[in-house]
This record gives sequence, structure tokens and C-alpha cells, in this order.
Amino acid sequence: MNLFPVYPLFNIHIVEGRGCCVYDDQQQEYLDLYGGHAVISIGHCHPHYVAEVEKQLHTLGFYSNSVVNKLQEQLAQRLGKLCGYPDYQLFLVNSGAEANENALKLASFHTGRKRVLAASKAFHGRTSLAVEATDNPRIVAPVNAGGHVTFLPLNDLPAFEAELQKGDVAAVIVECIQGVGGIRMATREFMQGLRRACHATGTVLVCDEIQCGYGRSGRFFAHQHLDVEPDLITCAKGIANGFPMGAVLISPKFEATYGLLGTTFGGNHLACSAALAVLDVMETEQLVPHAAQVGDFLLDRLKQWQAENPHIVDVRGRGLMIGVEFDAPIKDYRGRLVHEQHLFTGAASTHILRLLPPLTLSMEQATEALRRMQAAF
Repeated sequence: MNLFPVYPLFNIHIVEGRGCCVYDDQQQEYLDLYGGHAVISIGHCHPHYVAEVEKQLHTLGFYSNSVVNKLQEQLAQRLGKLCGYPDYQLFLVNSGAEANENALKLASFHTGRKRVLAASKAFHGRTSLAVEATDNPRIVAPVNAGGHVTFLPLNDLPAFEAELQKGDVAAVIVECIQGVGGIRMATREFMQGLRRACHATGTVLVCDEIQCGYGRSGRFFAHQHLDVEPDLITCAKGIANGFPMGAVLISPKFEATYGLLGTTFGGNHLACSAALAVLDVMETEQLVPHAAQVGDFLLDRLKQWQAENPHIVDVRGRGLMIGVEFDAPIKDYRGRLVHEQHLFTGAASTHILRLLPPLTLSMEQATEALRRMQAAF
């Protein structure tokens, strides 16, 4: 049996990781400015993380959600305190797509409506309704195209207000910093206006923080830069530093009933131990303000490079979520970065370099990454 090929792959076999570096089977070191697609929040194989997950594995790896799981309760309490939403409730799943799927389902249950508004260039996952809310027709199968979602330009408040006035919208789902969409940022005016419009029409506002959340933007959640409070917040990627986990943070206005939502593996003991270890490290190493500081440094240096290089169209982002847009496709450039400079980066569309390093990236590593980027160019 062969693997079903779904991604174009660099011909590199990564076998080890430490901090912000990974190593192939020839022991070549690579500086990781992609963090496994924004998943590695506290660095590869952080000693505290490894110890906590190993300890839990020796105790209890899994039992069903039919019994009390104190680790889930601890995670809910600590996450609520650290992120600024202590009165919200937590529903744990296994991925970002599941988090968005359940958030939209919960919004529909709550409002009795079935239409969703999403932003152009949005990416919310690959499950049924999550992929329908993803602005990429190529990955929406006929069975997923239910006609539930209307796409509108990000930051076009009048367009969203006009649709909301129709009174049939269950939810608006927004990434305050679009990842796959090219590090495009929602404005303060747009998000605050959208919050008011959702409140006035009884519509649920969902902030998808799967890629831009968990400290990456220099605040715990990206929407906190914009002074809005969503009804539902979805998380994944950095929440457990590589262990599969997702979550929905649920406003107190939602009433839970047994059987409304459910999951087999969500919030299992190993996943919770990983997520609690992530919060330990984020708190003790002050990774949220660190991400803001190193991110500001990178953005400043990249904008200086843009001023000197006519082929760089734009540099944008917040914290350690940065996009560098070029005037030509970057496929060959990314290849040189990996094979010649031993630097991993991501991409968004054909022209945008996407930087999503672990939040532990040091100033020295950021400086070295910039040197390698310029050398490859």
C-alpha cells in the first residue's frame, strides 16, 4: 500500500526537533520559521512538555468522556484565566476543522437559522460546513456545497451589515488575521462594527483563532488587538504543541443540553496534559509578550528590506504571524531557502511567504533567519 499523495513534499526526512530547529536523517540542522504550520508554539520537544506528556502516558492515556476528567477542568480554569475569558465554557475536540464545525453548529442551534457569512479568502477547515465556509472552490466537494455560506470581502462592513439585516444569518465567522488568505488583517473599525451588527440582529460572532491565536499575534487572541468580544472562539494548532487538539470557547449566553455536542477523543488525558504543559511554558517564559517583541523586530527589519527591494510588494502581520508578498511566484525562492539556506518557511498563494515560527524564537535566531532570507533572494 502507498500513501495517497495530497501535498507537494520537500525531499527531506525530518527526524528530530529541538527548540526552533529541526534535523533531518543526515543530521542537517534547519531553522524552523514555519513551526509545522503554526502548530509548534513552545518549540520542538520542550523538556517540560515532554516530561508532562510522558508522565501522563505512564498514568492514563485515555478514557471516555463518560466520566469526570480533572485535567479538562484544570485546562478550562487555567485557559480562561490566561486568555481573559474566565466566564466562558470550554468544549474540547481534536482539530481546528472540528472546532469550527461545532461552533457553527452551536450557532445554528442557538439561533434556529442556517446561513453563515464568511470573508473572502477565508480558510476554516476541511470538514463539511467548515470547508463550505472556506473560500476555495477547489476543495469543496459537491456533497459539501450546501448553499449555507455567503462570502463577502474582508473589512467591507456595509456588505456584511446588508446581509445581516435579512435576519436569516446564524453566524459570522472571521479570522482576524487570515493565514492561508495571505496574512490579511481585519481592521478595528470593521470588527467593532461587525460586533454591533451581530448583536443588533441576534447573530453569533465566531472568531477563528486557530492560526492567529494562542499568543501568536502578541496578544493571547488576535481579536483582542481590536477590542471586540466574540460569542464563540475557536482554537487548535498551538494549543497542544503538536498533539492533536482543538477547542471552542463558548460565551455564557449559550445553554448546554446533553447530547447537543459530543466527541470520542476530544479532551483526552494525553491531549489535556500536553495543553496544560503548553500553558505552563507560555506563562513561565512569558511567550506572548516575547512574540510581540520578536515579531516587531522582524516586521521592522523586513519593512526595511522592502524599502530597498522593488520586488517586495508588501510586508504585513502581527507578532510572529508575518507575510512577505513578492511581485513574482516564490516556489523557487522557498526551494533555495530550504535546500541552500536550511530555513523552513510557509507560503500563502503563489506570491506570499508566510512566517509562523515557534513563539520561543530568539532575537539571534530572527536575525539569522533574515540573513538567510536575503542570501537566498
